[in-house]
Amino acid sequence: MYLCNIGYGSSCNVVWNGGDVRMMVLRESIIMKIHYGTALGALSLTVVHILMRLTQDFHESLAYENVIANYESVGYAILLELLLILISVHGFNGLRVILLEMNQGPTYEKAVTIGCLVAMAGLIAYGSRTIIMTSMGMV
Repeated sequence: MYLCNIGYGSSCNVVWNGGDVRMMVLRESIIMKIHYGTALGALSLTVVHILMRLTQDFHESLAYENVIANYESVGYAILLELLLILISVHGFNGLRVILLEMNQGPTYEKAVTIGCLVAMAGLIAYGSRTIIMTSMGMV
């Protein structure tokens, strides 16, 4: 079995069976591309988040006043919201993939997908509520 590039930007497996050559194009699903994209995005934003934490002493950065001041900064609140969304999408999609590998069937797959979407939406809603309330000084 050889790996090749057929010129369309996608990879394929060439199976050499004597004089018979068969090509099978392998494409990733859009869901997995989203999974990889959210991983890269979350990693990038986490690096920015850590670099922002390094501007202060570790113990100072955890003081209540400093934490509230961070939330009141619009840019930092947006960074936290984006991190929340990216990590939630990535995490629940990963959980969905693991659960789908354990069992299969159309009803099970639909239930797992809907369950993960509902849980993800709930987590994002609750986290967004916290970020918005804190940034508006409601805490």
